[in-house]
Amino acid sequence: MAYTVRTAEPRDTAALGRMGAALARLHHDFDAHRFMLPEGVEDGYRWWLSRELENPKAIVLVAVDQRDVPVGYAYGRLEGRDWNRLLDRYGEVVDVWVDEPARRAGVGGLLVEELLRRFEAHGAPRAVLMSAWPNKSAQNLFARCGFRPTMVEMTRELSPAPAPKKPRARKR
Repeated sequence: MAYTVRTAEPRDTAALGRMGAALARLHHDFDAHRFMLPEGVEDGYRWWLSRELENPKAIVLVAVDQRDVPVGYAYGRLEGRDWNRLLDRYGEVVDVWVDEPARRAGVGGLLVEELLRRFEAHGAPRAVLMSAWPNKSAQNLFARCGFRPTMVEMTRELSPAPAPKKPRARKR
């Protein structure tokens, strides 16, 4: 099946909410203490990404199938100098998600490369991202797209560390 990448539009927000929530659940499954999973995560992602569609510093892309149905998305932001991170201007790859049926078909690479092209078109001299430590398939994708390891995030829970909340069952 052929896939294309385009700028996300308001009509895509339900799919963006679904996919963003899936990404949040994956991260929470990796480390429930580090990654929050609030109630209403799908609605939260839908709200946030629909808001980012209007932000001139944000880039939200969707990968679509031949019927124009979203099967993946990428979200990035153009950032200025950041003294905390010792970074001059850059594009930050915030989220990349591809639905399971469309994986291993090059969709992730299409999304990342288009995001990088748009960062470059806006004058960003570099792109950075973070990837969950256990997510080796994502790290391999990013390496194929030319990214190199530069930092390692480490987390330590402080006492008393509350138990992570168990997500409530999703309504379907």
